[in-house]
Amino acid sequence: MVTRRCPPDAARRAVRIALVLTDNDGVLTDGVVYVGPGGEAMKAYSVRDGMGVERLRERGIATGVITREQPDLIAPRAAKLALRHLWAGVRDKHAQLGRILEEAAIGLDQIVYIGDDVNDLGILEAVGEVGLTAAPADAMPQVRDAVHYICDAPGGRGAFREVAEWLLRLRTQGGPS
Repeated sequence: MVTRRCPPDAARRAVRIALVLTDNDGVLTDGVVYVGPGGEAMKAYSVRDGMGVERLRERGIATGVITREQPDLIAPRAAKLALRHLWAGVRDKHAQLGRILEEAAIGLDQIVYIGDDVNDLGILEAVGEVGLTAAPADAMPQVRDAVHYICDAPGGRGAFREVAEWLLRLRTQGGPS
């Protein structure tokens, strides 16, 4: 675990978190798309990350995915994990942020955002002002420079679970949740 620019009030921020929002490709997956002989696309997901979703849910923290990709590849995994929110086909994640806050009925300070690439920078910067942000170990350098927490795990190999555990540890330090 590497923390960068972690705010001094991170534990207090953690207590307010109501939603862990993540990118899909590069965070929940390793960013690789497998193409079958019939042209069908497939992606691999870590069961460890699935346990992270469950551990957060047990503590009343919702989870959601925001991704550029169309829902056909992510929707089955989102359903299996019982993710509360799925925003697919989103070209400008930062521009979608207001709608996300409205649909989830939360404030910006109640979000952890996990991203890995330059198209996540706008939302990482916005959330980072009052919420918490994280990135997998193999995120783009400019993303790693912009977040509060950098995972030891790469995308698709337990990074989401690591962020979930980091958040839960912070919450125990921040007072009653």
